[in-house]
Amino acid sequence: MSEIVILSGSPASPSRTDISLKHVRSLVEQEGFTTAYYSITDFSADDLFQGRYNSEDIIKLSEKIQGARGIIIGSPVYKASYTGVLKALIDLLPEGAFKNKPVLPIMIGGSNRHLLAIDYALKPLISILKGEPLQGLYFVDKEIDKQNPESPIKDGELVERVQSQVQEFVEAIQLRNN
Repeated sequence: MSEIVILSGSPASPSRTDISLKHVRSLVEQEGFTTAYYSITDFSADDLFQGRYNSEDIIKLSEKIQGARGIIIGSPVYKASYTGVLKALIDLLPEGAFKNKPVLPIMIGGSNRHLLAIDYALKPLISILKGEPLQGLYFVDKEIDKQNPESPIKDGELVERVQSQVQEFVEAIQLRNN
């Protein structure tokens, strides 16, 4: 069908953020979409630190995002927000990089105390890039089984919530293109 760009803001590998995003990627692919997965660890630290917006890797990412029909972006919660290194990457993208694209935000935190990080940190960032943020998903670390990346979510209610958000994402893409 079309391409979805997935951005992981986790500097750790493996991480619960990557496991969660890859799980959501498999659900999106089951809906007939192709995906392109990028982690901040795929980019040169020098490019990020020195703000090289014209680096070959940043230009390729920008082109992928421009051609995508939707974006999924995820980050662990650091100090009640997304990671600084994700912000460094986002700062190198062109203004309006997410323009008119549905964006599914996903965050993983140590407790429910940071649940609003999606609403107060990640969604405003998506909006600044002119994306259309969906409700999003917030996971507590303990809800993601790192030992079972193929099926990392065990709680039935959480499985339903993930499937519901993926369906909302797919419908937003289809609505956008009709």
